[in-house]
Amino acid sequence: MRAPEPVKRFNSAKKRFLFGVLDNFFKQEFPKLLGPILRKKLVEELIKLLQELLPLKEHVKPGQIVWNAVSIKTRADSPNVRFVPVVLTIISEHDIEQLVNGVPMSKIMEQGIARITREAYSQGALLSMRDIGLLVWRSGSDISKYRKNYEEKHDVTLPHTGSLHDMGTCISHKAIIIKKIMLERKDPLVVAQETNHSIRAVDHYIKDFNRVKLCYGDGKGIEFICMATGLTKSVVNQYLRIIRQLQKDAEEPGSMSLSQEVSGQRSAPGRSPKKLKTGERSESAPTTTCTGVRPDTSLFKHPKETDYVPENV
Repeated sequence: MRAPEPVKRFNSAKKRFLFGVLDNFFKQEFPKLLGPILRKKLVEELIKLLQELLPLKEHVKPGQIVWNAVSIKTRADSPNVRFVPVVLTIISEHDIEQLVNGVPMSKIMEQGIARITREAYSQGALLSMRDIGLLVWRSGSDISKYRKNYEEKHDVTLPHTGSLHDMGTCISHKAIIIKKIMLERKDPLVVAQETNHSIRAVDHYIKDFNRVKLCYGDGKGIEFICMATGLTKSVVNQYLRIIRQLQKDAEEPGSMSLSQEVSGQRSAPGRSPKKLKTGERSESAPTTTCTGVRPDTSLFKHPKETDYVPENV
Protein backbone atom coordinates (compact mmCIF):
# COMPACT_ATOMS: atom_id res chain seq x y z
CA MET A 1 0.00 0.00 0.00
CA ARG A 2 1.38 3.39 -1.00
CA ALA A 3 2.17 5.71 1.89
CA PRO A 4 0.36 9.08 1.97
CA GLU A 5 2.33 12.05 0.64
CA PRO A 6 2.78 13.72 4.08
CA VAL A 7 4.23 10.49 5.45
CA LYS A 8 6.68 10.20 2.54
CA ARG A 9 7.73 13.83 2.87
CA PHE A 10 8.05 14.30 6.63
CA ASN A 11 8.35 10.90 8.33
CA SER A 12 12.14 10.72 7.91
CA ALA A 13 12.45 14.04 9.77
CA LYS A 14 11.87 12.09 13.01
CA LYS A 15 15.46 10.88 12.73
CA ARG A 16 16.67 14.44 13.36
CA PHE A 17 15.60 14.29 17.03
CA LEU A 18 17.27 12.45 19.91
CA PHE A 19 14.79 9.58 19.94
CA GLY A 20 15.23 9.05 16.21
CA VAL A 21 19.03 9.21 16.43
CA LEU A 22 19.21 6.61 19.22
CA ASP A 23 16.58 4.39 17.62
CA ASN A 24 18.44 4.48 14.30
CA PHE A 25 21.74 3.70 16.06
CA PHE A 26 20.40 0.54 17.74
CA LYS A 27 18.61 -0.46 14.57
CA GLN A 28 21.83 -0.30 12.53
CA GLU A 29 24.30 -1.61 15.10
CA PHE A 30 22.12 -4.35 16.70
CA PRO A 31 19.61 -5.35 14.02
CA LYS A 32 19.14 -8.91 15.32
CA LEU A 33 19.43 -8.20 19.04
CA LEU A 34 16.59 -5.72 19.55
CA GLY A 35 13.12 -5.68 18.07
CA PRO A 36 11.11 -2.47 17.63
CA ILE A 37 9.32 -2.77 21.00
CA LEU A 38 12.45 -3.40 23.12
CA ARG A 39 14.36 -0.80 21.10
CA LYS A 40 11.71 1.84 21.79
CA LYS A 41 11.71 1.10 25.53
CA LEU A 42 15.52 1.21 25.74
CA VAL A 43 15.67 4.53 23.88
CA GLU A 44 13.04 6.08 26.14
CA GLU A 45 14.97 5.09 29.27
CA LEU A 46 18.25 6.39 27.83
CA ILE A 47 16.65 9.74 27.05
CA LYS A 48 15.39 10.05 30.62
CA LEU A 49 18.89 9.37 31.91
CA LEU A 50 20.47 11.90 29.56
CA GLN A 51 17.97 14.59 30.50
CA GLU A 52 18.83 14.14 34.17
CA LEU A 53 22.62 14.13 33.77
CA LEU A 54 23.39 16.46 30.85
CA PRO A 55 22.81 20.24 31.00
CA LEU A 56 21.90 22.33 27.97
CA LYS A 57 24.75 23.44 25.74
CA GLU A 58 26.25 26.52 27.38
CA HIS A 59 27.40 28.00 24.10
CA VAL A 60 23.92 28.18 22.58
CA LYS A 61 22.89 31.83 22.55
CA PRO A 62 19.40 33.36 22.49
CA GLY A 63 18.05 33.05 18.95
CA GLN A 64 20.04 29.87 18.26
CA ILE A 65 18.91 26.24 18.16
CA VAL A 66 20.53 22.82 17.91
CA TRP A 67 19.50 20.71 14.93
CA ASN A 68 20.65 17.32 13.66
CA ALA A 69 21.55 17.84 10.01
CA VAL A 70 22.80 15.35 7.45
CA SER A 71 26.59 14.94 7.44
CA ILE A 72 28.43 16.17 4.35
CA LYS A 73 29.99 12.71 4.11
CA THR A 74 26.65 10.90 3.68
CA ARG A 75 23.36 11.39 1.87
CA ALA A 76 19.93 11.70 3.45
CA ASP A 77 18.68 8.75 1.37
CA SER A 78 21.59 6.51 2.39
CA PRO A 79 20.79 3.43 4.51
CA ASN A 80 23.74 4.42 6.74
CA VAL A 81 22.94 8.11 6.94
CA ARG A 82 24.88 10.09 9.54
CA PHE A 83 23.68 13.20 11.35
CA VAL A 84 25.72 16.02 12.84
CA PRO A 85 24.39 18.27 15.65
CA VAL A 86 24.79 21.87 14.50
CA VAL A 87 24.06 25.22 16.11
CA LEU A 88 22.00 27.50 13.87
CA THR A 89 21.24 31.19 14.34
CA ILE A 90 17.55 31.49 13.51
CA ILE A 91 17.30 35.14 14.61
CA SER A 92 20.12 37.55 15.45
CA GLU A 93 20.45 41.05 16.87
CA HIS A 94 21.35 42.27 13.40
CA ASP A 95 18.05 40.87 12.08
CA ILE A 96 16.13 42.81 14.74
CA GLU A 97 18.06 45.97 13.93
CA GLN A 98 17.13 45.59 10.26
CA LEU A 99 13.46 45.17 11.19
CA VAL A 100 13.65 48.35 13.26
CA ASN A 101 15.07 50.15 10.22
CA GLY A 102 12.20 49.00 8.04
CA VAL A 103 13.93 46.24 6.06
CA PRO A 104 11.30 43.87 4.59
CA MET A 105 10.91 40.53 6.34
CA SER A 106 11.35 38.75 2.99
CA LYS A 107 14.88 40.15 2.64
CA ILE A 108 15.75 39.11 6.19
CA MET A 109 14.37 35.64 5.44
CA GLU A 110 16.71 35.35 2.44
CA GLN A 111 19.68 36.44 4.55
CA GLY A 112 18.70 34.05 7.35
CA ILE A 113 18.49 31.08 4.97
CA ALA A 114 21.94 31.91 3.60
CA ARG A 115 23.30 32.27 7.13
CA ILE A 116 22.08 28.96 8.54
CA THR A 117 23.01 26.93 5.43
CA ARG A 118 26.55 28.29 5.72
CA GLU A 119 26.61 27.71 9.48
CA ALA A 120 25.62 24.07 8.98
CA TYR A 121 28.17 23.65 6.19
CA SER A 122 30.97 25.08 8.34
CA GLN A 123 30.09 22.50 11.01
CA GLY A 124 30.26 19.58 8.57
CA ALA A 125 26.58 19.21 7.71
CA LEU A 126 24.01 20.18 5.08
CA LEU A 127 20.48 21.47 5.51
CA SER A 128 17.65 20.65 3.15
CA MET A 129 14.88 23.09 2.32
CA ARG A 130 12.53 20.82 4.25
CA ASP A 131 14.78 21.15 7.32
CA ILE A 132 14.64 24.93 7.18
CA GLY A 133 10.89 24.85 6.53
CA LEU A 134 10.35 22.79 9.67
CA LEU A 135 12.42 25.21 11.73
CA VAL A 136 10.47 28.29 10.61
CA TRP A 137 7.04 26.70 10.02
CA ARG A 138 7.07 27.21 6.25
CA SER A 139 6.81 24.83 3.31
CA GLY A 140 9.98 23.65 1.61
CA SER A 141 8.86 25.21 -1.68
CA ASP A 142 8.58 28.64 -0.03
CA ILE A 143 12.08 28.28 1.40
CA SER A 144 13.39 27.29 -2.05
CA LYS A 145 12.01 30.52 -3.54
CA TYR A 146 13.76 32.67 -0.94
CA ARG A 147 17.00 30.73 -1.41
CA LYS A 148 16.90 31.07 -5.20
CA ASN A 149 16.25 34.81 -4.93
CA TYR A 150 19.29 35.20 -2.69
CA GLU A 151 21.48 33.09 -5.00
CA GLU A 152 20.44 35.08 -8.08
CA LYS A 153 20.98 38.45 -6.39
CA HIS A 154 24.45 37.53 -5.09
CA ASP A 155 25.49 35.15 -7.92
CA VAL A 156 26.34 32.34 -5.48
CA THR A 157 25.28 28.76 -4.79
CA LEU A 158 24.44 28.09 -1.16
CA PRO A 159 25.55 24.74 0.31
CA HIS A 160 22.56 22.45 0.87
CA THR A 161 21.54 18.88 0.07
CA GLY A 162 20.14 19.88 -3.32
CA SER A 163 23.32 21.59 -4.50
CA LEU A 164 25.98 19.28 -3.06
CA HIS A 165 24.17 15.93 -2.91
CA ASP A 166 22.09 16.37 -6.12
CA MET A 167 18.91 15.67 -4.19
CA GLY A 168 15.47 16.98 -5.00
CA THR A 169 14.82 18.86 -8.25
CA CYS A 170 17.45 21.52 -7.73
CA ILE A 171 19.62 22.02 -10.82
CA SER A 172 20.55 25.66 -10.34
CA HIS A 173 24.04 24.71 -9.14
CA LYS A 174 24.73 22.82 -12.37
CA ALA A 175 23.53 25.74 -14.48
CA ILE A 176 25.59 28.28 -12.54
CA ILE A 177 28.76 26.18 -12.67
CA ILE A 178 28.46 25.44 -16.39
CA LYS A 179 27.61 29.04 -17.27
CA LYS A 180 30.60 30.38 -15.32
CA ILE A 181 32.99 28.01 -17.12
CA MET A 182 31.48 27.75 -20.61
CA LEU A 183 30.31 31.34 -21.16
CA GLU A 184 32.19 33.46 -18.62
CA ARG A 185 35.35 31.33 -19.14
CA LYS A 186 36.25 31.30 -15.47
CA ASP A 187 38.85 28.91 -14.11
CA PRO A 188 37.24 25.71 -12.74
CA LEU A 189 39.14 26.12 -9.47
CA VAL A 190 37.69 29.60 -8.98
CA VAL A 191 34.20 28.34 -9.85
CA ALA A 192 34.56 25.50 -7.33
CA GLN A 193 35.38 28.03 -4.61
CA GLU A 194 32.53 30.36 -5.60
CA THR A 195 29.93 27.58 -5.58
CA ASN A 196 31.11 25.61 -2.52
CA HIS A 197 31.95 22.57 -4.67
CA SER A 198 35.03 20.41 -4.94
CA ILE A 199 37.08 20.71 -8.12
CA ARG A 200 36.29 17.05 -8.74
CA ALA A 201 32.55 17.76 -8.67
CA VAL A 202 32.96 20.72 -11.05
CA ASP A 203 34.96 18.59 -13.49
CA HIS A 204 32.27 15.92 -13.25
CA TYR A 205 29.50 18.38 -14.20
CA ILE A 206 31.45 19.77 -17.16
CA LYS A 207 32.32 16.28 -18.41
CA ASP A 208 28.69 15.14 -18.29
CA PHE A 209 27.52 18.41 -19.84
CA ASN A 210 29.88 18.03 -22.80
CA ARG A 211 28.90 14.41 -23.33
CA VAL A 212 25.18 15.24 -23.34
CA LYS A 213 25.67 18.24 -25.63
CA LEU A 214 27.79 16.24 -28.08
CA CYS A 215 25.14 13.53 -28.32
CA TYR A 216 22.36 16.09 -28.62
CA GLY A 217 24.29 17.96 -31.31
CA ASP A 218 24.65 14.68 -33.24
CA GLY A 219 20.86 14.46 -33.36
CA LYS A 220 20.42 11.69 -30.80
CA GLY A 221 17.24 11.18 -28.80
CA ILE A 222 16.83 11.06 -25.04
CA GLU A 223 16.96 7.27 -24.84
CA PHE A 224 20.22 7.10 -26.80
CA ILE A 225 21.82 9.86 -24.70
CA CYS A 226 20.92 8.00 -21.51
CA MET A 227 22.38 4.76 -22.87
CA ALA A 228 25.56 6.40 -24.19
CA THR A 229 26.33 8.51 -21.11
CA GLY A 230 25.01 6.25 -18.37
CA LEU A 231 22.95 9.15 -16.98
CA THR A 232 19.32 8.90 -15.92
CA LYS A 233 16.61 10.52 -18.01
CA SER A 234 15.95 13.17 -15.35
CA VAL A 235 19.63 14.18 -15.27
CA VAL A 236 19.82 14.27 -19.08
CA ASN A 237 16.73 16.50 -19.13
CA GLN A 238 18.44 18.81 -16.65
CA TYR A 239 21.47 19.18 -18.91
CA LEU A 240 19.27 19.70 -22.00
CA ARG A 241 17.46 22.52 -20.24
CA ILE A 242 20.82 24.08 -19.33
CA ILE A 243 22.02 23.72 -22.95
CA ARG A 244 18.96 25.51 -24.27
CA GLN A 245 19.26 28.29 -21.70
CA LEU A 246 22.94 28.79 -22.47
CA GLN A 247 22.17 28.89 -26.19
CA LYS A 248 19.76 31.76 -25.51
CA ASP A 249 22.35 33.56 -23.38
CA ALA A 250 24.99 33.06 -26.06
CA GLU A 251 22.76 34.68 -28.68
CA GLU A 252 23.14 38.04 -26.94
CA PRO A 253 25.34 40.56 -28.81
CA GLY A 254 29.04 40.04 -28.16
CA SER A 255 28.63 36.55 -26.74
CA MET A 256 30.41 33.49 -28.12
CA SER A 257 28.07 30.81 -29.34
CA LEU A 258 27.80 27.76 -27.16
CA SER A 259 28.82 25.46 -30.02
CA GLN A 260 32.02 27.46 -30.52
CA GLU A 261 32.81 27.33 -26.81
CA VAL A 262 32.31 23.58 -26.54
CA SER A 263 34.20 22.78 -29.75
CA GLY A 264 37.07 25.07 -28.81
CA GLN A 265 36.63 27.63 -31.62
CA ARG A 266 37.84 30.87 -30.06
CA SER A 267 37.94 33.97 -32.21
CA ALA A 268 40.56 36.64 -31.83
CA PRO A 269 39.22 39.95 -30.47
CA GLY A 270 37.43 41.88 -33.19
CA ARG A 271 37.49 38.97 -35.65
CA SER A 272 34.74 36.59 -36.71
CA PRO A 273 35.29 32.84 -36.52
CA LYS A 274 36.47 31.16 -39.69
CA LYS A 275 33.63 30.00 -41.92
CA LEU A 276 33.88 26.41 -43.07
CA LYS A 277 33.05 25.21 -46.56
CA THR A 278 30.48 22.51 -47.13
CA GLY A 279 31.88 19.18 -45.95
CA GLU A 280 34.90 20.80 -44.28
CA ARG A 281 35.55 20.06 -40.60
CA SER A 282 37.12 22.45 -38.15
CA GLU A 283 40.54 21.33 -36.91
CA SER A 284 39.41 21.95 -33.35
CA ALA A 285 36.06 20.21 -33.71
CA PRO A 286 35.66 16.83 -32.04
CA THR A 287 36.06 13.87 -34.36
CA THR A 288 34.11 11.38 -32.28
CA THR A 289 30.68 11.27 -30.76
CA CYS A 290 29.62 10.95 -27.15
CA THR A 291 30.26 7.21 -27.25
CA GLY A 292 33.74 7.51 -28.74
CA VAL A 293 32.68 6.14 -32.16
CA ARG A 294 30.31 7.38 -34.85
CA PRO A 295 27.36 4.98 -35.12
CA ASP A 296 24.87 4.77 -37.99
CA THR A 297 22.89 7.97 -37.55
CA SER A 298 20.02 6.60 -39.60
CA LEU A 299 19.03 4.49 -36.62
CA PHE A 300 18.30 7.51 -34.45
CA LYS A 301 15.94 10.42 -34.82
CA HIS A 302 16.65 14.01 -33.86
CA PRO A 303 15.20 14.86 -30.43
CA LYS A 304 11.87 16.61 -30.62
CA GLU A 305 10.24 18.88 -28.09
CA THR A 306 8.12 15.92 -26.99
CA ASP A 307 11.30 14.04 -26.01
CA TYR A 308 12.15 16.67 -23.45
CA VAL A 309 10.13 16.36 -20.27
CA PRO A 310 10.76 19.44 -18.11
CA GLU A 311 10.88 18.99 -14.35
CA ASN A 312 9.95 21.30 -11.54
CA VAL A 313 12.94 23.25 -10.22
